[in-house]
Amino acid sequence: MNDSPVAALAGVGARLRSLRTERRLTLAGVSDTTGISVSTLSRLESGQRRATLELLMPLAKVYGVTIDELVDAPATGDPRVHMRPFRRQGATIIPLTEQAGGIRAYKYILPGKAQPGQPELKTHEGYEWLYVLSGRLRLVLGDQELILRSGEAAEFNTRVPHWMDNATAQDVEFLALFGPQGERAHLRARPASK
Repeated sequence: MNDSPVAALAGVGARLRSLRTERRLTLAGVSDTTGISVSTLSRLESGQRRATLELLMPLAKVYGVTIDELVDAPATGDPRVHMRPFRRQGATIIPLTEQAGGIRAYKYILPGKAQPGQPELKTHEGYEWLYVLSGRLRLVLGDQELILRSGEAAEFNTRVPHWMDNATAQDVEFLALFGPQGERAHLRARPASK
């Protein structure tokens, strides 16, 4: 961590490059997502362009980090994780970790369903661990279907085709841990077109 604002900003380029390479993204891909030109992104990463809030905001969003993490801002002394829930495909997802890399933790809340959903099995790189807090979670893993109840956990290689949904008309809440590869797959999944 840097005490000087000048020193903190000097390290932004290296952090941006590190985040992009950890997520296996290209400059062109980040450019397409953010609208920032490839040349500007390259100059930011090499330290030839000064980082501005206007440039850092979309980059922080793409990389799933806070602007404080990008500029290596000094800690405020508050150890609480400031969770910002978001919704994906009807689920409420609450991030429980804020670090840029490594294993990420999320709390999922899936609303109850009158009719069971049709499995849409997906695969991706990584490993996942689930722990059911309340309700019942339907987990399809390859050709195996399981109903996980409160207090039960599952762990699996995400190269195995998998899918999960609520098993009942009651909400299900569970914790999920996965690495950067799993994060990309889960957060970029799009609902099937109807």
